Amino acid sequence: MFSFLNKDQQTGEVAERQLDESNIPAHVAIIMDGNGRWAQQRHLPRIAGHKQGMYTVKTVAKAASQLGVKVLTLYAFSTENWKRPIAEVNYLMKLPVDFFSTFVPDLVKNNIRVKVMGYTDKLPAATQQAVQDAITATQDCTGMVLNFALNYGGRAEIVTAMQQLAQRVQAGDLAPEAIDEALISQHLMTGDLGDLQDPDLLIRTSGEERLSNFMLWQVAYSEFVFMADHWPDFDQTTLERAIYAYQQRHRRFGGLTNK
Repeated sequence: MFSFLNKDQQTGEVAERQLDESNIPAHVAIIMDGNGRWAQQRHLPRIAGHKQGMYTVKTVAKAASQLGVKVLTLYAFSTENWKRPIAEVNYLMKLPVDFFSTFVPDLVKNNIRVKVMGYTDKLPAATQQAVQDAITATQDCTGMVLNFALNYGGRAEIVTAMQQLAQRVQAGDLAPEAIDEALISQHLMTGDLGDLQDPDLLIRTSGEERLSNFMLWQVAYSEFVFMADHWPDFDQTTLERAIYAYQQRHRRFGGLTNK
């Protein structure tokens, strides 16, 4: 059993908790929020928070792999994030280059495979190259999938899937009545994850309680855990707290349970 110290949010008491190793969520998705606020609280520029957040990704990826998570999806950059100040966007576009240049050897060592979903063809050339190099370097890894949502938007993903299906119908390759939930899922950007494409647990940091256009189809039956911690403060213990909260839930998927 994995054990950790957990602070009760109501009483403030600290107690040792144990995770059930047989009930680790197979797919964990995280909306990494609060980099800017973390920096502002320390009177630092926002980019300092993004830089610290990059180190947090390394810590959490290794921790998730060691806990037995099979897919870790991280919301790194949304299709709406282009609206941010140009200097911040430019810095965010450099982060994958810096991240993968230093972390790929650790990923290989930990048997972690990189996957990226999103409209990566719209990214700067250097960012695209860094992403592709990381995917290639880790393609033989058979452990956890570290899935980055980069220039990703949930609504855009669904629109793209619908367009692909419409093209198949128009070409006579697909009957409209053959379109079902399974077929739609296969045409989404997580389709190649098979049975692991839908997150069991969705975590959002920094106290916000909304999806922000993230995996709108896939999280239909995910368990949500919202945490006050800013992303740069997130660590293995924080992840274990979120998984512990998940393990206290009873997932019914619209049905009934005796639990």
